Amino acid sequence: MDSLITFLTNPQNLFTIIIGIASFVTIFVIAGPMLASNDLNTRMKSVADERKRLRERQLEEINKKTLNSARGPQANSFIKSVVEKFNLRKAFESEETISKLRMAGFRGQTPIYVFLFFRLAVPIILLILALGYFFLINSHEQTTSMIFVYSFGLFIIGFYLPNMYVNNVISNRQEILRAAFPDTMDLLLICVEAGMAIEAAFNKVASEIGAQSLEMSEELSILTAELSYLSSRVAAYRNFAQRTGLEEVKSLTTSLVQAEQYGTPLGTALRVISAENRDARMTRAEKKAAALPPKLTVPMILFFLPVIFVVILGPTIMTVQSQF
Repeated sequence: MDSLITFLTNPQNLFTIIIGIASFVTIFVIAGPMLASNDLNTRMKSVADERKRLRERQLEEINKKTLNSARGPQANSFIKSVVEKFNLRKAFESEETISKLRMAGFRGQTPIYVFLFFRLAVPIILLILALGYFFLINSHEQTTSMIFVYSFGLFIIGFYLPNMYVNNVISNRQEILRAAFPDTMDLLLICVEAGMAIEAAFNKVASEIGAQSLEMSEELSILTAELSYLSSRVAAYRNFAQRTGLEEVKSLTTSLVQAEQYGTPLGTALRVISAENRDARMTRAEKKAAALPPKLTVPMILFFLPVIFVVILGPTIMTVQSQF
């Protein structure tokens, strides 16, 4: 033990130990990454394989959703028989109705049958429920004339409820499409400037944008299919604009139609549209931010000011009460 202490306290031996430790650390720092390169390559390969598996799963979900949306579920036999028996397609079906259902993401014949069935069923159900409530449960508090007025009012409301539901679905779907459109334009611009044909560009963007918006991926997939089998690309572009109902998409389709008919540079037009959509997105955000102060006035008056008054005046009131 004494010899070890003597060895460690010797300045020359201590200097030799420090030099040895420093040399070992230097060799470890320099050679460590070289020795670990195989492990790094293995990890990078595993990450790439995992990304590939996730990508394949995502593409499978997108294709499945698009296929199901295009085919649609099979129509219920009872619903179909009711619609055909009362000839509801002739009474209520129109091009506007079909267009709205497509804008809401409902395609095929089944959504038409379901929509027409509920336009007939919902008013009748509400009328029966209202009459049953007023005559069986609350028969003594309302006169007969008022009962029929309320029941007829519910009947009218029920007649418009399916339209209100479809309009609400359209509004929500358009918000999702509008949020994904700037990124869609950026991806489309990159693909076009890389030299891809417009069909291949839309197909590529449809697969890439699916992680952000399945709705936009679905619409672009349908557009790609229509570009393949329709005789006119202009018709496919216009169908795309009608299905979405967005002004941004209409501007894009106008540029695509002009490029198709007159040979105008598509990349320049896409770059301008992309910049305009970014600016419009920022303008909408600034508009929402500017509208916050007026909207917060009423909640502050109702919820914050009473609490502040209680906190400020409460101790004073308690002090005055304790003195008297």
